[in-house]
Amino acid sequence: MSGHSKWASIKHKKSATDAKRGKIFTKVIRELTIAARQGGSKIDTNPRLRLAIQKAKDANMPANNIERAIKKGTGELEGVSLEEITYEGYGPGGVAMLINALTDNKNRTTSDVRNIFAKLGGSMVGQGAVSWIFEKKGYFVINKDVIEEDKLMNIVLDAGAEDLQTEGTTYAVTTAPGDFEKVKKALEEKNIKAVVAELSMIPKSSVKVLGETAKKVLSLVETLEDNDDVQNVYANFDIPEEIIDEMGKE
Repeated sequence: MSGHSKWASIKHKKSATDAKRGKIFTKVIRELTIAARQGGSKIDTNPRLRLAIQKAKDANMPANNIERAIKKGTGELEGVSLEEITYEGYGPGGVAMLINALTDNKNRTTSDVRNIFAKLGGSMVGQGAVSWIFEKKGYFVINKDVIEEDKLMNIVLDAGAEDLQTEGTTYAVTTAPGDFEKVKKALEEKNIKAVVAELSMIPKSSVKVLGETAKKVLSLVETLEDNDDVQNVYANFDIPEEIIDEMGKE
C-alpha cells in the first residue's frame, strides 16, 4: 500500500492549517454529535467519542464547542438531525473508494458526491460493490526518525498490534479495532508521537496507479474530502511517494 501513510500524514497536516479550520470544525462537531448520540457522553465507555474529542483537541477546538456538540448529541441541547451514509465508487485507474458522510440532507449529499465522481473521472456503484475490499482497523503512522523499527515492533506487538510495515519515511502499524486503545496507550507511555492515530478502513488489496492517473485519483480524493458532509474517504491506491509529495505541496 505504498503511499498510504504519506497521504494520511499530509491530510493531518492540512487539517491543522488555519485556512481550513472552519471546515475542520464543522466535520469534528458532527462527529462529536453523532458519537455522543450513539454511545452517550462518557468517554470511558464510548471509544468513538474519545477519538472525536482527541480530533477536536488536535484542531484546537475550544472546550465549550466540544461540550456543546456533545450535548446536542445526547439531546441536552437542540441540534440538527444527522444521518450516517456510506457511498461506494471507483476512481480513475479502477481505484476502489469508500466514502463516509454525516449529513442533515441525504439528497443533497448524494447529489454532491455523485457530481464529484462524474466530474473527476470516477463513478458511484451500489452498496457492497467495493466495501468488501476494506476492513476496519486501528491505524498508526509514526515517523522513522522517532524510533528504530525493532524497538517499535516490540512495543506495538506486545500491546496487541497485528502488523508493522515500513513505507518510505514512516512506519504503518495496524491493529484489530478492539486493540487500538491498548496500542495507543503503549505508544503514549513510551512518549512515541504518532502522526496519525485513528480507526480506519484499510484495503485488503491495492491498485497501482502512476503518472497523471495517480494525480487524478488524489485530486478526486481531495475534492471528496473537501465536501462539508464527507467525514472520511478510503481508497486502495498504490501511489509512489514522490507523486503524493508533489500533490501535497499544491
